[in-house]
Amino acid sequence: MGLTRRQFLWAGSGVAATTVLTACGVGDGAEAGPVGTAAGPLRRGGTLRVGAFGRAAAITRDPHGSQVNESDFLITSLRYDTLTVPAARSYTAPRLASSWASSADLRTWRFTIATNAAFHDGEPVTAEDVAWSLRRLRSTPAGAARLPGIRAENIRAEGARTVVLVSDYPNNALPLLTRLTTFVLPKGTADSVIDTAPGTGPFKLDWFRDGNARLVRNDAWHGGQVLLDAIEVRTFESPQAMSNALLAGQIDVASNVGAVAARAAVGRPDVRIIQRPNDMAMPIVMRTADGPFADQRVREALRLAVDRDAMVKQVLSGYGTMGNDVLGTGDPVYASDLPQRRRDLDTARRLLAEAKFDLSWTYELLTTEDIAGLAESATLFATQLAEAGVKIKVVKQDSAVFWDKSWLKAPLYTTYWGTNDSVLFFASKTLVSNTGQNETAFADKAFDAAYRRAISSKNPDETKQSLHELQSIEYDRSGYLLWGMADGIDLSSARVRGLPELPGYGRVQLERAWLAG
Repeated sequence: MGLTRRQFLWAGSGVAATTVLTACGVGDGAEAGPVGTAAGPLRRGGTLRVGAFGRAAAITRDPHGSQVNESDFLITSLRYDTLTVPAARSYTAPRLASSWASSADLRTWRFTIATNAAFHDGEPVTAEDVAWSLRRLRSTPAGAARLPGIRAENIRAEGARTVVLVSDYPNNALPLLTRLTTFVLPKGTADSVIDTAPGTGPFKLDWFRDGNARLVRNDAWHGGQVLLDAIEVRTFESPQAMSNALLAGQIDVASNVGAVAARAAVGRPDVRIIQRPNDMAMPIVMRTADGPFADQRVREALRLAVDRDAMVKQVLSGYGTMGNDVLGTGDPVYASDLPQRRRDLDTARRLLAEAKFDLSWTYELLTTEDIAGLAESATLFATQLAEAGVKIKVVKQDSAVFWDKSWLKAPLYTTYWGTNDSVLFFASKTLVSNTGQNETAFADKAFDAAYRRAISSKNPDETKQSLHELQSIEYDRSGYLLWGMADGIDLSSARVRGLPELPGYGRVQLERAWLAG
């Protein structure tokens, strides 16, 4: 899944306290380098073999492209730096940008490039490189969602190391919104050579073949010491194949391999299970603008027809928690006071009757097998909906077809997001009326107004109140049926150390990993 759609203060008052900060220095995402652990002294060297999901038909090597394959995103993230990254103790930590500051009105943001940041060919990273890369990113089909409120003409270099972004409206969360896709290339890189363009990240590309790649250590990386000699990324099309490769010793890490694989590995001394609770959102998407699910009563009926507890137990093998139809469950300001929806078939049937929903028709639910459990969730959902009288036919599509033809367009489909830590992130990416990734075609004036108040406020309490209001609207009226949050599951050999434990796309930050002797 592309970072255009797939990927912030664990203290204080959460996002409301964080996003109004106007400046940032080096934080918990920019450590000087690895340190010793209880497992023993750090060991330099070795090649880490990582398995990741991907399909040959969906390969893309453009860092600003729609990266459907997790393997593509992993390779890209090892080669290229974004301006900021997710972090353990704060939502947003420095990466290629060492610091940032906003104007008093929260519209103009200045990002300072990290000292000694250089491309893999030795050329220093300049503000012109960053500004050009962000303008290129903004010009992509999903550019408006990737840099919300930022037009290409309002991105400029200011001197050698400062990049200026001017927002169309006050935006207290812009650094948070630069964590996922702001990969930087040398200015003027032609599309014809984009797949070999030098990056700035902790690893340099050695070779790439059919979706698989070998990357070698960048000893000049500005972010600190990297211990591994190399990382080899191998693409797998199914969790079973990836799990088998790990158990057979063919790879060292099976990334995001899923609950079934974890259950099979329990009790094996040669395998470590890395579990990231509350890691991945797996909602059903119902189109709100038109079609059979445009009636709010129909959407509420489907939410009441699903047995969330059974979904978590059967699809996720218990490695997850029930969802409550609001995205951003890891946010400190997540609205946990909203009543947990439970199955209520009588009310679901009544609402369908009131809406005059056509129960004679069979409705298609489109899905893919991009991640473990996604297609299985669609099948169980269809079985459960039948008990309310709704006939669902599950249609599995190839990744490339799904993301090109069905995503953002179909009346009913599955989706997933490998991040969960910001209500504001999801609001800006998927729910505001004019966003380019509005999966449910949701257009709600009250929601848009609450979002603007939240993102433009300098008062933490006002921001928190606005965020609660927009979550209440999402809960009541949006097109998301978030039945569950899957735990992230990686499997690794016993000698792998230093793997990231961050939820969501924090798992691709492998620069601190190392291999014990």
